[in-house]
Amino acid sequence: MIEWRNLYRGGLMGISDLIPGVSGGTIAVVLGIYQRLIEGINGIFTRDWKRHLAFLVPLLVGVLLALFLLSNLVNWLYENYPNQIQFLFLGLIVGIIPMLLKKSEYKKTFNGQHYALFILAAFLVGLTALFQEGVAETITTYDSSTYVLLFLSGWLASSAMILPGISGSMLLLIVGMYPTFVYVLSDVVIEALIPLGLGIVFGILIMSKIIKYFLNQYFYQTYALIIGLVFGSLFVVYPGFEESFMLNVLSILLIFAGIYAAYLLGKLEHQD
Repeated sequence: MIEWRNLYRGGLMGISDLIPGVSGGTIAVVLGIYQRLIEGINGIFTRDWKRHLAFLVPLLVGVLLALFLLSNLVNWLYENYPNQIQFLFLGLIVGIIPMLLKKSEYKKTFNGQHYALFILAAFLVGLTALFQEGVAETITTYDSSTYVLLFLSGWLASSAMILPGISGSMLLLIVGMYPTFVYVLSDVVIEALIPLGLGIVFGILIMSKIIKYFLNQYFYQTYALIIGLVFGSLFVVYPGFEESFMLNVLSILLIFAGIYAAYLLGKLEHQD
């Protein structure tokens, strides 16, 4: 049976993937579907492919609708109210950490190795905050080398998109491809979308297999790593406060709105 609820879940993931610093994988964790997402991607080529597609198709439709229909709006909001958007997602991330800790049963299962993985993951993600400046120009003409670059960029971004805490858009920003990514989506540039889309598909398939292996073989170590990635993303997403008092008030309200939204989403998931 098709899970139509995944339309809005995919929409939230798609919106988050448009914003540098925010990970679609983190939003999947917030929504409580991260493990099912990884299992679903890996299950496409199994005998149970129909059940996995019933989960993945509406999720993918939601992601694509958000990417194509909302890319201009999200880009405008990010350009005009970047702090407020970041604070909203900061609240979502803060709100999910208690649920992650509960699921990992860290008080019973974590030892020195787990905490070391947590610290390492948080540190590595936090380092990406150093590379947020400097946006490259948009690529609008295409040749064979550009197609290869788009394919590799899609691969890189999608590999990060399904890792909690690591923003695919941030990596695109670091390598200078983020403006091109937004332009290609908002203007629906077909000749650029094809290599970009192929790179995204390959990246998701390969990274999901790697994540599934570690979840199956080293569940609690992987969760320690995931919690570290999510925690480290707080330092990347946090934008600081502005000079405008009213905008700062709005930012504070939005972080609490994000925390409350994460709480509601968590309750909703437990009802499934």
